[in-house]
Amino acid sequence: MSADEDARWLVVNGRRWRRQDPDLPEEAAARLLSHLGRGRSAVRALRKDGQDPAPARHRVSLAKHGLGERGTPWWEQDADEKEHRWQEALAELDRLDEDSDDEDSDDKDPGA
Repeated sequence: MSADEDARWLVVNGRRWRRQDPDLPEEAAARLLSHLGRGRSAVRALRKDGQDPAPARHRVSLAKHGLGERGTPWWEQDADEKEHRWQEALAELDRLDEDSDDEDSDDKDPGA
């Protein structure tokens, strides 16, 4: 692998995984990684409880797209496309949080 390819891929046990976009702003990367971790944790918990993990997998997928690990390779995107990619992912992830907050408050307020 060339030096450029080394920066693009992580190899674990012979399997190649796309690295996150190194041009992501630190704050955006931290938020996306937080969503990714919460999504992965939710997938495990839902599977353990015998429930459908699809909603949590959606969060994982959005976070990975925002990080540049899925979708159009980050090295093929210009700066504007990269920014659009992570901003859209964060906006959708934040909407998921708002939706779950609304559902939580509905569960707690029997008059809602």
